[in-house]
Amino acid sequence: MTTIALQVNRRAVEISAEPRTSLADFVRDGLDLTGTHLGCEHGVCGACTVLLDGVPARSCITYAVACAGADITTIEGLDEDEVTTELRAAFTREHALQCGYCTPGMLVSARDLVLRLPDADERRIRVGLSGNLCRCTGYVGIVRAVQSVIEARRARNIAPLADGGRTILGPAGSGRATSGQNGPQPATQALAAASDSVAPGAIPDFTPATVLNQRFTLPHAPAKVFAMFDDVAGVASCLPGVSLKAPPTPERVEGAIRVRLGPIAASFEGAARVERDPATFSGRIIGIGTDQRSRSATQGEIRYRLLPLEGGAATAVELSIGYTLSGMLAQVGRPGLVRDLAKRLVAEFAGNLDRHLSGTAPGQATAAELSFWSMISEVLHARLVRMFGRVFTGKDGAE
Repeated sequence: MTTIALQVNRRAVEISAEPRTSLADFVRDGLDLTGTHLGCEHGVCGACTVLLDGVPARSCITYAVACAGADITTIEGLDEDEVTTELRAAFTREHALQCGYCTPGMLVSARDLVLRLPDADERRIRVGLSGNLCRCTGYVGIVRAVQSVIEARRARNIAPLADGGRTILGPAGSGRATSGQNGPQPATQALAAASDSVAPGAIPDFTPATVLNQRFTLPHAPAKVFAMFDDVAGVASCLPGVSLKAPPTPERVEGAIRVRLGPIAASFEGAARVERDPATFSGRIIGIGTDQRSRSATQGEIRYRLLPLEGGAATAVELSIGYTLSGMLAQVGRPGLVRDLAKRLVAEFAGNLDRHLSGTAPGQATAAELSFWSMISEVLHARLVRMFGRVFTGKDGAE
């Protein structure tokens, strides 16, 4: 097995794979990005086309280990892409898809043509798409769709990119030469290097790979809760597994969070910057950290907003929790399970906050280590109860 570190859809990823694993199998089986389809598995049909360092490439005949340090974009990573959005609308309008199996690869290749071609030349479009086979449409609608997008963009004075933005000759990915010290760092190493800096400006903004939204209520006025959030040490004491490494400042905090996932123990050390807006009772905490033992790295962002309830006597706390995780720990999470875990963690945090604000001693000390193993057991137990409740009663566990 070989550990491969790279960027996939703007997210740092590090996963072990066999040297013979294709990039297509790597993203489908390892990352659950099944929008990349497998057809011929010989590099002929184009269904598996992805972007490798911005250049269309056949992922079925590309070894994943050859992509270490590369930037991979699958069809899922183009959801917010302007050109792809226009192409999807054009494909629908021109009836350019039927079964849809070839469409992800077709869109990736068509996007490259829209960026490169100076005008909507039918012959050049057909040649450019000749490596993407479709058994349903006859290609007429596909060509019309690509033509319409090129015409519309040129009419808006959007000029083509010379060679589609390519700056170096050679096959897809050849521009990311890793020889010497000037080559790009693997994703996890780059993230770790960033977390070593202590300058406030070194904690960058980022686009989270996963965002979870949570909400809870507290029987305290918004002003009191907001003042509590200004007490960084007090808030940290309410979070399971969190400890501070140095006295916090109003804008910055340095600390660690200890996590145990089965046999894996990790201690993420890093720093965060704190932003607050008293006018709207809102704020943001954005941080970065690494765990040397598991070779994992993370970026995290917590946005919060406080809303008055019961005439201002209580507060609704709205949380948006975003994170990007790479390394060993990135391999164990499933979205549904992570949401359940986050919900339980937030519930524990809310209970600790309430006790802190009420001035009462908590029933038990905040856990010195965040144990996902015990939380997973609770989640699985709850899911089994719901499942058997539906089987035997036809309802969600109701009698």
